[in-house]
Amino acid sequence: IRELQSVVDLLAKAAQTTVLIQGESGSGKELVARAIHHRSPRAEHPFLDINCAGLSEHLMESELFGHERGAFTDAKALKRGLLEIADGGTLFLDEICEIPLGTQSKLLRFLEEHEIIRIGGTEPKGIDVRVIAATNKNIEEMVIAKNFRKDLYYRLNVVPIHIPPLRERRDDIPELCNYL
Repeated sequence: IRELQSVVDLLAKAAQTTVLIQGESGSGKELVARAIHHRSPRAEHPFLDINCAGLSEHLMESELFGHERGAFTDAKALKRGLLEIADGGTLFLDEICEIPLGTQSKLLRFLEEHEIIRIGGTEPKGIDVRVIAATNKNIEEMVIAKNFRKDLYYRLNVVPIHIPPLRERRDDIPELCNYL
């Protein structure tokens, strides 16, 4: 794909580190995330994705970090979170800007310490997961407006990738059609 060559060139650089992909809806952010995963040493391990816009704060935290039995009313059994399930692989956080501030601080702690504590738990568990995040929003403006944590933004933005909209990549359309 000619117009995306600069993005493809970043894939090798992004193979082991945290990545932030920005671009309009429908620009191919998830395809880029999957390509990064499949071209990395983590390719034999899970690639899990979560649509952050589709979950409430409580459910988001439980999905990411898991919970212990009895942690809350409906917690009838231990539940491993996506970070734990993706151990060794990649977790793709689509629409990262939709994560509530409280959960953002817990995600930041995970990125710094590489360990989680399930909801209702007391024991930290070491996890080796590479995070790829994506957004269609202007995350820098959200940081200025204090709607997104500045420290989390810097932790996620190790390798920034901007995906141009498809209308600027008309030469890519035939190849994308063949792929899809």
